[in-house]
Amino acid sequence: MPVNLPLLLTWLRIIAIPLFVAVLYFPEEWISAPRANIVSTAIFIGAAVTDWADGYLARRWNQTTRFGAFLDPVADKLMVTAALIVLAEKGLVDPFVALIIIGREITISALREWMAQVGHAGSVAVNLLGKLKTITQLVAIPFLLFDGQLLGLFHTNPVGRVLIWVAAILTLWSMVVYLRAAVVSARSASGQR
Repeated sequence: MPVNLPLLLTWLRIIAIPLFVAVLYFPEEWISAPRANIVSTAIFIGAAVTDWADGYLARRWNQTTRFGAFLDPVADKLMVTAALIVLAEKGLVDPFVALIIIGREITISALREWMAQVGHAGSVAVNLLGKLKTITQLVAIPFLLFDGQLLGLFHTNPVGRVLIWVAAILTLWSMVVYLRAAVVSARSASGQR
């Protein structure tokens, strides 16, 4: 397995997940709830930044690898899934929203694997809608994790709840787009035989 800085950043995101979750469940004597929220928000934002950084550095330094291409989205999905499960358990996000987002990720991952096996991986490549969905999630989740007054201006929870619903709608929409593209690709492939 190759080792380089972009891949190391991806591994750091995966390693950070248990710490991210643990901070939110530490006893009050160890860390107060508001402070735990700040620390978990910082860890999540750090993971989001390293997600961008590892991809940028891998392309810039020509250090892209097949393993890195596999591991990067896995790290992202694990971090988002962990955050959504914790937020749902704490009542900070509707469990239905968490189910939509997590279910979509599983469905699209399976679809991409299947399409790669039949030689049509390009038909379900990441598109602008998928990126917009990801950006919305990566903004909504820190607002929900922080769950407090931001710089004395506004409470982050209501904003986070609206954004996570927007993310859920974009999630469903992008899933339909990917599924439709896969069906069209599969039909055209079967018509060519």
